[in-house]
Amino acid sequence: MAVITNISTYQFAELSDLKSLREKLRAQCNDRGLKGTILLSTEGINMFVAGARADIDELVDGLRQVPGLEKLTPKYSESEHQPFSRMLVRIKKEIIAFGVEGINPARRTSPKLSAKELKQWLDEGRPVTLLDTRNDYEVKLGTFRNALPIGIDHFRQFPDAIRQLPASMKEQPIVMFCTGGIRCEKAGPFMEREGFSKIYQLEGGILKYFEECGGDHYDGECFVFDQRVGVDPGLHETESTQCFKCLTPLTAADQEDPRYVPSKSCPYCFKTSEEQMAENIAQRHAAIRKATTPLPGSIPYDNYRPVSVPPDCDGRTVLDFLCSILHHIPREEWLNSLSQGRILNNLRLPVAAEHIVHVGERYLNLLPANTEPDVNADIRILHEDEAIIVAQKPAPLPLHPSGRFNRNTLLSILHTVYHPQKPRSAHRLDANTTGLVVFTRTRHFAGKLQPQFAEGKVEKVYLVKAQGHPLQDSFFCDAPISTEPGEIGNREVDEANGLPSRTEFKVLERLTDGTSLLEARPLTGRTNQIRVHLWELGYPISGDQSYLPGKQLGDIQTVTLHDAPLCLHAWGISFIHPLTRQRVIFETEKPVWAK
Repeated sequence: MAVITNISTYQFAELSDLKSLREKLRAQCNDRGLKGTILLSTEGINMFVAGARADIDELVDGLRQVPGLEKLTPKYSESEHQPFSRMLVRIKKEIIAFGVEGINPARRTSPKLSAKELKQWLDEGRPVTLLDTRNDYEVKLGTFRNALPIGIDHFRQFPDAIRQLPASMKEQPIVMFCTGGIRCEKAGPFMEREGFSKIYQLEGGILKYFEECGGDHYDGECFVFDQRVGVDPGLHETESTQCFKCLTPLTAADQEDPRYVPSKSCPYCFKTSEEQMAENIAQRHAAIRKATTPLPGSIPYDNYRPVSVPPDCDGRTVLDFLCSILHHIPREEWLNSLSQGRILNNLRLPVAAEHIVHVGERYLNLLPANTEPDVNADIRILHEDEAIIVAQKPAPLPLHPSGRFNRNTLLSILHTVYHPQKPRSAHRLDANTTGLVVFTRTRHFAGKLQPQFAEGKVEKVYLVKAQGHPLQDSFFCDAPISTEPGEIGNREVDEANGLPSRTEFKVLERLTDGTSLLEARPLTGRTNQIRVHLWELGYPISGDQSYLPGKQLGDIQTVTLHDAPLCLHAWGISFIHPLTRQRVIFETEKPVWAK
């Protein structure tokens, strides 16, 4: 097997005509089959390249012809395979990202200490602080004995870390080191600027120390930025690898840990399913805050609301059709919308009031510069996995787009948060009702969960604060509920044509203010079922502005943020999980009014 020569080198120099140099180097490396990375900047060059020794020597000789790079001195090592997958030649602002103005290593650096001098100091036991300027994940693989790690994840954090060091260190001799020396070229002058008076940098870094002194006073390996991951003091590739997920270097012992799963996890990033879910949920909550600040419906937009023609409107004028299916809107408003060209056909072209419609056609009602009422966006994700999402809905917040609400709805917000997925609600919850809502993440899982609701296999428990004191501790209502909505979307008891419905109630507490805290279990799933049944029994829900005491109906469908809450809360739900096929139970905390 052919031996691959690896070089790492840098040189701070004031370079110019970088584009021409980049093209020349790119062509040469590609022609010779060299791979790695070369970074060019007006402040110098930084490179890691591997290939045949003759081709490497030709590359280095050519670079030494560039003004400022005459003293380019690579560090050499060998490997049995090519450690890089491609050749990159890039122009960057800095060859090592630091982000501090006024540091120019091409003109001045801190005093350098050779590898052999450092070894002599350490052999003699001189009082010196060894400062490791590398990132924490590099330090983990190995460092000088008793060295002080600076405690950073990225070199840009170095200035802040230095400012946290004790003031007493400013008068102590400090030898800083890194992999190959490049970071120390900037770190040293910065520390001097911060008042550290006895700063030295290890010339050539750890790799040069290994080359000249071996592993004396050093524990472990040296992390390198290529596919070798680590090299030992003999500059030979070790058995260390790197976690695909968190990029932490892993020793042979780490790779024996059962939490190490190649390409997935390692002992340092492994999370239990509960830990991973908690992390995911925290990210979802941050995404919800971003998606609702400001509320999406508060920004004016053109809203095209679809309206489909039912069979009983076939052959009628579009004006009569609109008045028939949306009769709560006055005829004069529809005439005005038609005259202003806001009623459109499927080609988004305006239609006249006398236009004839046909069954199945769809028309669009354009609401220009539309804004929506404010809602409560305090949405909480309680559980998520690859199949379902369980959310706690606040109020007022509509579940689906409808009426005045399109973007300010729970479903629309979750579509933004989970994009490109579009969660599907498995059941309904009124805009004014708080509590648990279950969503499926794909059509496949929807097909496994939603039938459970239709077949009555889902157990739901609500908390209710009702007006009055029921005589019995347990009672029920099985009055049939109307199929058609009223003026504001409300339902009523319809003994003749209503749908069979049953809700069971249990009194949890009779309160001194004349209300009662109840547990409600709907055995069927009709619209407004709990509200209608308690209203029918003479115990309307506190805060309900649609179903009022004395069997009166209100005229408010969705309350505002300033109204008293509807005291109805979806407290618990149980169903067969569509993925595991095991019964699961979810429950929320009690709302304030129920505590």
